[in-house]
Amino acid sequence: MTRQAATQARAASGPKRRALPAMALPALALVVLVLVSLAIGKYDVSPGEVATVIAAKITGAQSGLSATVETMVWHVRLPRVLAGLLIGAALSAAGAVYQGLFRNPLVSPDILGVSAGASLGAVAGIFLSLPVIAIQGLSFLGGLGAVALVYSIGFVARGRDPTLTLVLAGVAVGALLGACISLLKVLADPYNQLPAITFWLLGSLASITQGDLLSILPAMVLGLLPMVLLRWRMNLMSLDDEEARALGVETGRYRWIFIASATLLTASAVSVSGVVGWIGLLVPHVARMLVGPDFSRLLPASLMLGAAYLIGVDTLARSIAAIEVPLGILTAAIGAPFFLYILITARRGWQ
Repeated sequence: MTRQAATQARAASGPKRRALPAMALPALALVVLVLVSLAIGKYDVSPGEVATVIAAKITGAQSGLSATVETMVWHVRLPRVLAGLLIGAALSAAGAVYQGLFRNPLVSPDILGVSAGASLGAVAGIFLSLPVIAIQGLSFLGGLGAVALVYSIGFVARGRDPTLTLVLAGVAVGALLGACISLLKVLADPYNQLPAITFWLLGSLASITQGDLLSILPAMVLGLLPMVLLRWRMNLMSLDDEEARALGVETGRYRWIFIASATLLTASAVSVSGVVGWIGLLVPHVARMLVGPDFSRLLPASLMLGAAYLIGVDTLARSIAAIEVPLGILTAAIGAPFFLYILITARRGWQ
């Protein structure tokens, strides 16, 4: 190997070596917050007891602890922590994909109306007094249906800039669905249905069960799989269409694949947690600052940071007051100032 080739190889491997310590930070934060979340609450449990209960359940041995501790850790807090892990990871991964596709750091997972559609489906289910599983199913279908409607508008308006058309169609469809939600809130029973609708729209992990997690897991795996398999194509999607085609990539087909994957992740998350904002907007920014814009590193960093962030916020939501604070309030109260801080102090460009 010549000296020039060796220099080029060292230069190419430099970003990868620098990314390894940065990747360890989200992983460490996730592990710490999982343990803290399992231990902290109205009924405090020591980290040692948490580890004992989990080890006993995995091995089938007796933990030697009281039934109250086992129930609190395994049946109450663990499903909630796993829900925070899955939903936070899904929303942040979807946000990273949308921001890369639309080449805009202000894009979030609800840009194409998926959150509005999922909200309308859930609100309609609550308005009709349907069981919880039906409400979640309507929410999931509503999110997919909203994005399908945006797709259809983009197809009818073909010949124009596809990215701009999808964004504008998503804004219009989201506004229309928001008006439908407001109408149902006006018509709902103010004593029973309206409080349930309001609480769902603010987001919460309080009522999520193990069955809910199992119901959304296949959709989340299906949505995440194309992102992992085509992660090297995602870097090219941030280029202009002409530049990507010059490199031999058909951007139209991959754009639909990535949008469908991100929509599936978002719809499945919102269907069980309600609307939890700011994760898909804020977390990809932080991940990009840590590991750079390369999607092969940005995706795992976003997954871990999103999971850690939602687990931490949910722990705070059930610990800071006598009543549980809805997640939507805390994510906005924490995310908005932090986002403004990043916006003001960041010295590097988004890409």
